[in-house]
Amino acid sequence: MDYLSCFSKAVEKLHDEDRYRQFAEIERDASMFPLARLHRQDGSERTITVWCSNDYLGMGRNPDVIAAMSETATRSGVGAGGTRNISGNSHAITQLEQEIAALHGKERALVFSSGWISNLAGISTIASLLPDCLILSDALNHNSMIEGIRRAGCERQVFRHNDVAHLESLLAAQPRERAKLVVFESLYSMDGDIAPVREIACVAKAYGALTYIDEVHAVGLYGATGAGICERNGVADMIDIIEGTLAKGFGTMGGYISAHATIIDAVRSYAPSFIFTTSLAPPIAAAARKSIQICRENNILRERHQRQASAVKTTLAAAGLNVMANDSHIVPVLIGDARLCREATDMLLEQHDIYIQPINYPTVAKGTERLRITPTPYHDDNQIAQLRDALVDVFRQLNLPVRAISETAMAAE
Repeated sequence: MDYLSCFSKAVEKLHDEDRYRQFAEIERDASMFPLARLHRQDGSERTITVWCSNDYLGMGRNPDVIAAMSETATRSGVGAGGTRNISGNSHAITQLEQEIAALHGKERALVFSSGWISNLAGISTIASLLPDCLILSDALNHNSMIEGIRRAGCERQVFRHNDVAHLESLLAAQPRERAKLVVFESLYSMDGDIAPVREIACVAKAYGALTYIDEVHAVGLYGATGAGICERNGVADMIDIIEGTLAKGFGTMGGYISAHATIIDAVRSYAPSFIFTTSLAPPIAAAARKSIQICRENNILRERHQRQASAVKTTLAAAGLNVMANDSHIVPVLIGDARLCREATDMLLEQHDIYIQPINYPTVAKGTERLRITPTPYHDDNQIAQLRDALVDVFRQLNLPVRAISETAMAAE
């Protein structure tokens, strides 16, 4: 068996389909955010503007968050010391879980090393502990949720994206006494659309189903205290399990679930991906807790974030770019071809010092390849204008659709 040939052919297939992922070597600088340093293989460097970070609020560069991490590292060291079951159940992580539970108005919370793992562990463990459980999953759920569903080993049905009527028809076909888990997201990160959370929760409750919502792209960003879409819509108490991340709106690292204490205890006691993995290090836990505290008490960053996201959408759409409409902070610009998507991002970086990663299949469906732009409170109006001009220039070079816009109109922005 020529093992290396098998791997080489697999990678070549990705190249042939224009799906091979390339990573730019970027050095973040807290004092420059959203600017960063691009490192080349030839040893050269230059400053670029990052337009695709999931550190949506720039909390990763917040001085108080950095101080919390630094102080805890000095006091406790940089490592966790092991799994939670052996020697990694630090005071800092316990405090973090209490902060998360309070944020979502739940009895308990459980922290994992990433949002991907929290979905894998949460969904698979909860569903597998329920007898003859049926999982009902939104068609556009994230890969981590799909993997959690697979790991559960339960029967599963997929309802059309955000289609409450279809979900209800699937629920109505089941005996009321059967265990059912409805799994969906509050904000879908590729299209930027928001789920009808209240309607889904009401239908699930009417048919005796538990609800599990992924709020990873909403926590920190929506609601009076940054608890997400559930808080903004006043429905957090209607959702049984709220899952979130610490790595996006809160700018650090890790994921979590929050729920009734009994549910959390069951996952803690049965989930292999919790039991057998090293816990978050105390400095990370302390930084995450501080970030949540800041977000809960301060709405200014959220307001500016929404204002800048809206400005980007308006500016790009006015320039004739195909901005996919939504009600969130995500700004997808449709290209519809994997090769052109890659070429566009390469040209933006090489010609305009703008860094955006292409979004291709399987992250999105073939034919819907796009640029996914994520404004932050720290992208100023001049940078938004520069982004617009760069995109128009690149799209015209690639003969991508863009409506004509006069130089006078662009200068007036």
